[in-house]
Amino acid sequence: MGSFAKPENALKRAEELINVGQKQDALQTLHDLFTSRRHRAWQKPLERSMFKYIELCVDLRRGRFAKDGLIQYRIICQQVNVGSLEEVIKHFMHLSTERAEQARTQAQALEEALDVEDLEADKRPEDLMLSYVSGEKGKDRSDRELVTPWFKFLWETYRTVLEILRNNSKLEALYAMTAHRAFQFCKQYKRTTEFRRLCEIIRNHLANLNKYRDQRDRPDLSAPESLQLYAETRFEQLKVATELELWQEAFRSIEDIHGLMCMVKKTPKSSLMAVYYAKLTEIFWISSSHLYHAYAWFRLFLLQKSFNKNLSQKDLQLIASSVVLAALSVNTYDHTHGASHLDIENEKERNLRMANLIGFNLESKLESKDVLSRSSLLSELVAKGVMSCVIQEVKDLYHLLEHEFFPLDLASKVQPLLTKISKFGGKLLSAPSVPELQLSQYVPAMEKLTTLRLLQQASRVYQMMKIESLSKMTPFFDISVVEKISVDAVKYNFVALKVDHMKGVVIFDNTGLESEILRDHLATLAETLNKARAMIYPPARNASKIGELLPSLTEIVDKEHKRLLARKSLIEKRKEEEERKLLEKERLEESKRMELQKITEEAERKRLASEYEERKNERIRREIEERELAEAQALLQEAAQRIKWKGKKPVIEGEKLTKQSVMELTLSEQLRERQEMEKKLQKIAKTMDYLERAKREEAAPLVEAAYQQRLVEEKLLHEHEQQQDIELSKQRHDTEKKEKERLARIKHNKEIFQERVVSCREEEYARLRGEREERISQILHSRRKEREKMRKLKFYLSLEEERQRKLHEEEEAQKREEAERRRKEEAERKAKLDEIAEKQRQREQELEEKERQRREALLRRFTEGPLKPSEPPTVATPTELLSAAPAVAAPAPAPAPAPGKFVPRFRRERAESSGQAPPPESDRWGGGRQDDRISQADDKWRRDDRRSSGGSSFGGGGSSRSTSTWSSSRIPPRGSER
Repeated sequence: MGSFAKPENALKRAEELINVGQKQDALQTLHDLFTSRRHRAWQKPLERSMFKYIELCVDLRRGRFAKDGLIQYRIICQQVNVGSLEEVIKHFMHLSTERAEQARTQAQALEEALDVEDLEADKRPEDLMLSYVSGEKGKDRSDRELVTPWFKFLWETYRTVLEILRNNSKLEALYAMTAHRAFQFCKQYKRTTEFRRLCEIIRNHLANLNKYRDQRDRPDLSAPESLQLYAETRFEQLKVATELELWQEAFRSIEDIHGLMCMVKKTPKSSLMAVYYAKLTEIFWISSSHLYHAYAWFRLFLLQKSFNKNLSQKDLQLIASSVVLAALSVNTYDHTHGASHLDIENEKERNLRMANLIGFNLESKLESKDVLSRSSLLSELVAKGVMSCVIQEVKDLYHLLEHEFFPLDLASKVQPLLTKISKFGGKLLSAPSVPELQLSQYVPAMEKLTTLRLLQQASRVYQMMKIESLSKMTPFFDISVVEKISVDAVKYNFVALKVDHMKGVVIFDNTGLESEILRDHLATLAETLNKARAMIYPPARNASKIGELLPSLTEIVDKEHKRLLARKSLIEKRKEEEERKLLEKERLEESKRMELQKITEEAERKRLASEYEERKNERIRREIEERELAEAQALLQEAAQRIKWKGKKPVIEGEKLTKQSVMELTLSEQLRERQEMEKKLQKIAKTMDYLERAKREEAAPLVEAAYQQRLVEEKLLHEHEQQQDIELSKQRHDTEKKEKERLARIKHNKEIFQERVVSCREEEYARLRGEREERISQILHSRRKEREKMRKLKFYLSLEEERQRKLHEEEEAQKREEAERRRKEEAERKAKLDEIAEKQRQREQELEEKERQRREALLRRFTEGPLKPSEPPTVATPTELLSAAPAVAAPAPAPAPAPGKFVPRFRRERAESSGQAPPPESDRWGGGRQDDRISQADDKWRRDDRRSSGGSSFGGGGSSRSTSTWSSSRIPPRGSER
């Protein structure tokens, strides 16, 4: 279709096509309107056309057409009326969402309809084959065809809108709103694949925004409003990723937020940072990175304590207890022990990266242990006063596991504390970033840490211990679990022990020096002896001075404490006031900058437009004059780079410089250089041939001698290495033979242990398999019942739809019959009217023929001779003929007035009431006798006419009277003939 010159014409044509059901052609018409180059200025009809275009795209699910139209409309509205583009995009998303919701509500089996891994992928061949051989019902397939395409279109809508708004500084709020709605779409319908794609799209948009800084309408991330929108979008992405349990994507969202903060060199608000650290703790806990989890909790605690003024004491205790328990959950041994240099370097880089994410610390450190470690975290917790905020059970647990030495009853002391700790937790009302906190999640880690501490302390006291005793000392785990824990501890050099199942003992090996082993014991003994000595022999003190100082010291401490609290509150108020002033100042500066930028842009645009016109005219004139000269100079410079001029370089005047002269000069110089080069090459070739020949003649005997000597040396080396391999093979064979004889003694014990372990595992496997089969059977039974219920519901719905369809068909049939009957009646009525009109036309023709004959008779009489005055005319006038004719089928008893002249209504009514007709008025042609003769002739003519028509008339007597009146009105009066 051809494009229209005006948008209103295209819109009118599209509406006409829609009314006749041709939506495809209407969409193509509007598409041609927006893709043509004519309409480059915004106007109201163009906006209405765009709204109609979007509605058609949604109705027909044409995402590509919608994208093309929105791109063209963005080009039109970008600098003129960007609000119109915003309204169009909002309307587009509203229609797409509404249609998707309608399709969703209409479908009965939504979970099955949306069971698609990828909305952008087509159906696979195996899915098509499975649909043919499976028992899928027609209703299920219709649901899949109804719901899934609309959700695909809604997903394409979000992608299209984000692509259009990605680099538009004037529509940043709409971009953020679209991203939030897309996140909610993925969250509501559990679309994990689309969520990953959406995160990648937004990530690429930010990367391109930072890469291409010279774009005209690029958003300014240094502005507070823009930074807040982008930060809120990333935090919403982080929340949805954690709710969908996409932990890898959540970690990438954390990196996106950190990269955004590093890019603009600004830290977001404390409420957002609290959400940041709360989600970071969840991610690190799921990934079993307990060290990073503990550091994230520590930063969250410091943030809540500093900025959350509404934080209650109970919530503060819970958060502090979580920090301490998370720090204790970190492994006590170093996993990099015995690792390669590459693994250690990778661990350093990983620790540095995590430190930057947790603390926004961009300064690199050399050693990984200086960045993050368990010991430094515990020491920092004590220094920051976290231990003073925790509950008493956690404090006792910390002292038991880190400072006390109870190798025999450590587990019995720890177990009641863990039981109490597991009961603490709940919702945090004063900390919205952490909605719920349960300390029971750290209980397994504490049990493992208790077991490790018990093994460590037992290894310092005992050299050997029975397995039964060790099992009683560790009530948390079975002995097999303790063995697994001890294997990891031995692997990373935390403890040194061996398990002898033949003897049923555990052997502790002390690999260190004896002084190192006894160091803690001696230190503990020295501290205890010092306490006992101080109790027996208390040091002499000056009681008088202490008594004088103690009361004043207490007052001084209280006053100093109050002063510090007041100073702290004053400093906080000043900080808040400074932050508020700074924000207000930034907002005012930003508004002034935006106003100044708008004024500058407008002036610059006008100046650039005028300069552009001037430069355009000047450039056209200059290009026409200088094109030939520039081409010739370019050729001359190129020739100067490639050709070495012999002697003096030729000088050519600029006015005389032409392309032809430069080409001729260049060709001549190239020819000369080529000839000289060929001569030099021939001379050099002869010299090189001579030298190479001489070198080879001299080197031939030396090469042969060196080859023979090399053969002898390699033969000796081969024999020596072969002899060494034979000796090594014999030694290895003897060693392995002795090892086999030594290990043959424990083969029987190994087989017994193996049989015991295998039998235990077979019993466990059989039990788990039985439980699994029972669970599967229950699930299958419940699913079978659900399918039966759904089939019944679908059957009842199909019956209801069939009944409604039949009722609708019957109503349609009745309507068609009624319309057909009315059409026939209308046709009959029209045929009668046509017949009456044809008769009336014939009557008029007959009257005209009679009038013509009368006129001819009158003319003949006047030509034969004039009439005498006393002689009345013998021929009746037309008026007399018509007045003599009675009304056709007139039902009224009163005689009708003479139609020759007009009779007023009051005279007709008076005549009818008296029962007599008014006397005919005489005229200038001969009085009433002629009228009587004409009336008699007209009566005769009307009676003949009634006979010919067979007495039938349309509408009864009233229509006959109207017909006679109309016939009389068609005949002009006699006075008009003259």
